[in-house]
Amino acid sequence: MDDRAVAERVLRHVKEQTTDVGDEVWREPVENYRSPERFERELRLMRRTPVPFCPSAALPENGSYLARSAAGTSILAVRGDDGRVRAFRNACRHRGTPVAQGSGCAEALLCPYHAWTYRLDGGLDYVPHEHGFPGLDKDAYGLVPVVAEERLGLVFVTQDPPAEGETPWEGLPELIAPDQQLLDTHDNEVEVNWKVSLEGSIEGYHIRSTHPESFYPYGYDNLNVIEHCGRNSRVTYPFRRIEKLAAVPEEERRVEGRLTYVYHLFPNALVTVLSHHTNLVVLEPVSPDRTRMLAWALTNVTGDADAFEAARRDASFVNQSGAAEDLAVVLGIQSSIDSGANEFFTFGHFEPAIVHFHRHLRAALA
Repeated sequence: MDDRAVAERVLRHVKEQTTDVGDEVWREPVENYRSPERFERELRLMRRTPVPFCPSAALPENGSYLARSAAGTSILAVRGDDGRVRAFRNACRHRGTPVAQGSGCAEALLCPYHAWTYRLDGGLDYVPHEHGFPGLDKDAYGLVPVVAEERLGLVFVTQDPPAEGETPWEGLPELIAPDQQLLDTHDNEVEVNWKVSLEGSIEGYHIRSTHPESFYPYGYDNLNVIEHCGRNSRVTYPFRRIEKLAAVPEEERRVEGRLTYVYHLFPNALVTVLSHHTNLVVLEPVSPDRTRMLAWALTNVTGDADAFEAARRDASFVNQSGAAEDLAVVLGIQSSIDSGANEFFTFGHFEPAIVHFHRHLRAALA
């Protein structure tokens, strides 16, 4: 829905003291969070699915690169001299050494082991003492590409051949505009299954009890708008100040600063659009009980020092309050997941985005 339609639905829920609900109760086996075999199947799914690798803003100029592990594979994304983003398996074709670490900007990609040098388009350009490799066809020894596509302000990477006809972004709006500035990045590992972490971000049933002093004073207890777009979802978390729009003509209503949108991009990425900043979070599974959380924060408005500072304050508040509270809860779930107390986790009518996720995850793995 567009913003005005979302506002209208929220105002109706406020008036009627209701919320969006699902039509199904889902029971997810706890073993699916613990099983090494299930974990490996999920990794294989992520390799054949277009998954956000980073925001386009993380590769701001020609020569910008970012190397990281994605679904257990070392991947390198780089913006070429032609402005196009390409991605490769991050391994030199000589002895397999990663040709880049972290992020930066370079005119060429130089393997640190023997200095084999690759162009930004992945082609092998230079081999020291090349006469030691008689008959070497450099055209056949470029970096091994994977599919990279820029969509919605994000760089999507697909490592293995995807399901035929898959267009995971169809119907989604632009999530990050080209002029949004990168504020900050975070990269940390936590002792929690990636799905447990994801589930905590796509339901508002917990707001009052989990965030009594951070989010709840500004928001509502269990009031959300929940939409699905293919395998993806969007959960709207309104603020109480949205009620002021009831007196505004519908065509003049603006929701900025009055709600938070959380987009779940199947299977393991979240884009959260807050009052002054936007977050991309990619949940990279490390093991059944460990997840690497990669996060990029971006301004919502550019070219204004005051707006930049407001975005920084907004991000700091969220990270130090609500995000920290959510992390404490999911770590607690993980700590009891081997206790034997639950054979299933039960997701009810107030958690339809989670039900939608598990339904599509089960179907994709099948």
